[in-house]
Order: sequence, then structure tokens, then C-alpha cells
Amino acid sequence: MGVIDKITQLTENRFLSMYEVDGHNSKGHISHYMVASRAQHPDELKINTHKNTVDGVIIYALYGEKKDRVVLIRQYRYPIDQYVYELPAGLTEPGEDFHDGAARELHEETGLDFTPIHPDPMYEEARFTSVGLTDESVAIVYGYASGKTSDRFEEEAEEISVILADREECRRILKEELVSMNCAYSLYHFIEDDDPFRFLHAKDDH
Repeated sequence: MGVIDKITQLTENRFLSMYEVDGHNSKGHISHYMVASRAQHPDELKINTHKNTVDGVIIYALYGEKKDRVVLIRQYRYPIDQYVYELPAGLTEPGEDFHDGAARELHEETGLDFTPIHPDPMYEEARFTSVGLTDESVAIVYGYASGKTSDRFEEEAEEISVILADREECRRILKEELVSMNCAYSLYHFIEDDDPFRFLHAKDDH
């Protein structure tokens, strides 16, 4: 197991900061590791807290009377200089319940209202997004969206199109477009199951 020797904060940003982590492992190898984090101060890094707190949410929302469409966004992303299809997502506010954060973020990005469902907490546990690069951890919140789409609440820095995609469109997107990993994985299930949320209601027989 590795040992952390020193942490140096390299940048300070409202949304994402960089840290250099010096350490060594049981083989004696010395590492200088770069970590991106939502933490504003070294004391808040999960390296130090060892707590898997929720930094943000991903919203998996079904839409329509038959719940046969899924809410997607097509968003411009600077790291690849292209548009990518994603599930709506965002950061939670300090002290905010992540279900409330999901409703707020969905409304801001799409104009839609959101009714979360509350499955076994196992399905909503915070999971790491790309642990080789960052300590960011997010929860997937499941539920149903309603209302009309609008860009009224979209932030000025965002370039987002809202897509209420049926299964045929989801297949096309997966075959032809750039898609984030968590979105793609969710769409694999959406296109194959009449009730994409069936697994959330399954009883644990073990």
C-alpha cells in the first residue's frame, strides 16, 4: 500500500483544483502524482478525509406518459473540442441533499421538473468517476422528468441541447455520436429493457 509523504496545492479554482501528491509504495518506488479534485483545500481531499462524500450527481430521468424516452443533453466540452451526449449532471451545493441537487441541476440544464425515486441505497452510493485522475465521486439519481424543455435557466458558459430520446434515437446516438461512459452504460440498458428501472426494484434474495 502506498504512503503519502506530501501534498502540494498547485492551483485554486472554484470548480476544480490541481494537487501534486508525493509518495512511495511498498516496493520503494517514489511517485509524483497529479490529482484533480473538487476540494478547495488539501484538508478536504479524500486522501485526508478518507470519506467518500458526494461531489456531484448524474441524473438518469425517464420522460413521457409511457416512460419510453430518456432525458439526454448534447453539450460542448472543451477537453475534446466537440459535442458529446451525456446524462444531465452537476455539482451539489454544500449541505445540499443530493436528491434536491439532482432536481435543481435537471431544471437548470433542461427546464424540466424531476421526481426522484428512492431505491436501495446501494444504487445511489457515490462512485468514483475516473479514479486515476481525480478523487471526484458522484451519485446517480434515478427518477422521472416532466414539463417542457427550456434553456431559460442555462448558465451563460454552457452550450446545451436537450434531447428526449426514444430507443431508436438512443441506438443511433450510440452508433454514430460521442457519448460519455456513464451515459452509454445507462443507454445499453435503456434500449434493451421495457422497464429500464426494473433492477432498482428487484428483491435481494441473498
